[in-house]
Amino acid sequence: MGRDLSALFDPVSVAVVGASDDPAKYGHAIASQAVRADHRRPVHLVNRRGGTVLGRTAAPSIKAIGEPVDLAVVSVPAAGFEAAVDEALDCGARAIVAITAGFAETGAAGRERQRVIAERVRAAGAVMVGPNCLGIADNTTELHLASDSFTPGGIALLSQSGNLALELQLRFTPHGLGFSRFVSLGNQADVTLVDLLADCARHEGTRAIAVYAEDFADGRAFAEAAAVAGKPVVLLTAGRGDASARSAQSHTGALTTSADVVGAACRDAGVELVATPRELTVVLAALAGQRRSRGRGVAVLTDGGGHGVIAADAVEAAGLTVPELTPVTQNGLREVLWEQSALGNPVDLAGMGEQDPASYTGTVTALLEAEETDAVLMTGYFGGYADAGGGLGGGAALARGEQEAAHDIAARHRNSATPLVVQSMYPDSPSCRTLTEAGIPVFGATEDAARALAALAGPGAAAAGVTGVAPLPGAAEPLERTGYLETRAALEAAGVPFPAAREIRDEDELRAAAAEISGPYVLKALHLLHKSDAGGVALGLAGPDELLAAHRDMHGRLGAPAYSVEAMADLSDGIELIVGVNRDPRFGPVAMVGLGGILAEALRDVTFALAPVPADHALRLLRQLRTASLLDGVRGRPAVDIAAAAEAIERITAFAAAHPEIAELEVNPLLVRPTGVLALDSRAVLA
Repeated sequence: MGRDLSALFDPVSVAVVGASDDPAKYGHAIASQAVRADHRRPVHLVNRRGGTVLGRTAAPSIKAIGEPVDLAVVSVPAAGFEAAVDEALDCGARAIVAITAGFAETGAAGRERQRVIAERVRAAGAVMVGPNCLGIADNTTELHLASDSFTPGGIALLSQSGNLALELQLRFTPHGLGFSRFVSLGNQADVTLVDLLADCARHEGTRAIAVYAEDFADGRAFAEAAAVAGKPVVLLTAGRGDASARSAQSHTGALTTSADVVGAACRDAGVELVATPRELTVVLAALAGQRRSRGRGVAVLTDGGGHGVIAADAVEAAGLTVPELTPVTQNGLREVLWEQSALGNPVDLAGMGEQDPASYTGTVTALLEAEETDAVLMTGYFGGYADAGGGLGGGAALARGEQEAAHDIAARHRNSATPLVVQSMYPDSPSCRTLTEAGIPVFGATEDAARALAALAGPGAAAAGVTGVAPLPGAAEPLERTGYLETRAALEAAGVPFPAAREIRDEDELRAAAAEISGPYVLKALHLLHKSDAGGVALGLAGPDELLAAHRDMHGRLGAPAYSVEAMADLSDGIELIVGVNRDPRFGPVAMVGLGGILAEALRDVTFALAPVPADHALRLLRQLRTASLLDGVRGRPAVDIAAAAEAIERITAFAAAHPEIAELEVNPLLVRPTGVLALDSRAVLA
């Protein structure tokens, strides 16, 4: 169910502590906004000097108000913050919005002070946003406790930046978007991003949730909450280019970055990940409606060949397709268009739009109804036919025709389940405004339209393979030793197959191992993390004599205390994979799957997911690799047992997830053959 935040978003009464007539103080901005809705609930202004604020009598303290206060906004100097919170709690406050700064962001002492305050709030059965936040707003309950007002709409914004909200306000307006809620997250001492996400998911007035987060206190909990939100969640985050905190003692650690981790979590949870406020707006404009693409095929409509070709390239660059239309669809278009129109896809009116704007309506209708069409992109000149500066001379008749076409297109769109996105040279024209008001996303840039289409076919679409976030298994008995043989034995016990192996310490034990194991052999020096790099692995040793010679050479160079003699696997018909798990401090265990062997880091053909990874999800990860075609057999090589590989990935990642004491676990290579798999090497690093 999640935490009860009703007092935070729909309080019975509000007190602004630190209200001021001084425009330079934040208490003035909050108070000015709060009193806008004093018809909805009592709004009390508190200033320790009493007197008046904004022409209203101000109480010198919360107690002096003389009646219970449900929510208190505290915007006072840090020295008086604890006293203000305690007084608010004593007066019955169930919610605190803590504007005051000077806590965890200042260092260890501030963190401890913040922790103690949060414990007091929770002990009183209350909730607190902040400290060090910029306020909250809920347009659905007329709660205005931020420094600025926000246009009402269906987007909840949960943000670590106040200025970003102001920018989004400007960007939203042309698209007819607005805010249901705004919450400045602050230090999240009590109420967290996850709490707010879960509450917004339940909020009837919110259609989509936008998040700006610079860091995640509990990234995995965020992903889990987003996966079950039932509403679009769009994330803008910063710092994804830096490497995550890791020891980099394995290929997995060396190849995993923060961007990989966040991207994997978003994909698994069905979150749209964006890089800029502009992209955030584009995606929200696309997702604001209820339509989603059935698949990834886009029909492109234009009245100019150049726009059509550019749009088609942009659509394909966004990961979608522009398939040729079927003969049935093309025959239907012939009844609407003239002879010189191109019908294959892109569909080019070839100048017919300026002769008869209604040709747009007929073409859009046919494309929306086509079985092979998952979405439609109308691109180019629509919106400019009636513009006297548009090069066509404009004119009243053309203006009326284009506006009628816009209304007709909007009507056809309302009766269709297929999404329509528009790119126009004239996005602010009356005709385009008509489309925007009808819920059709309109953009001025082709790349924005393509990104919008990708969002409609993205994580929210069934075709994208959203898996959710698999629950973490219970913690297993901790491993006390993570040497090669110990790790290998633990993985074998978890169901991961390895070739036969024996640990040896001298030549007599080597000869005994050679008698027990059929050649050819592999010899590995133990107690070396990167055995291959140190020359501690010898492959393809044909018989006992070669094995003995390799041991003498290796021992002379490395002097390792022990070695492993193993059966050499047949590599001729197999593919080498790498399967690793890196424990991220924010998202927990993160799995990496890719093409492995000694070239793993050079090839960097890897993909990521939150661990554990169920076998069906592992299959999808393998199919996402650039070299996935190798798994199906090329140039006479047989296809490999990809189902067995997926099962091994599930077992390896589940094992790692059940051992929180392991910082990094890696099986490399995992040899996948036409029948079954063999793990040929493994390593683990304790946290």
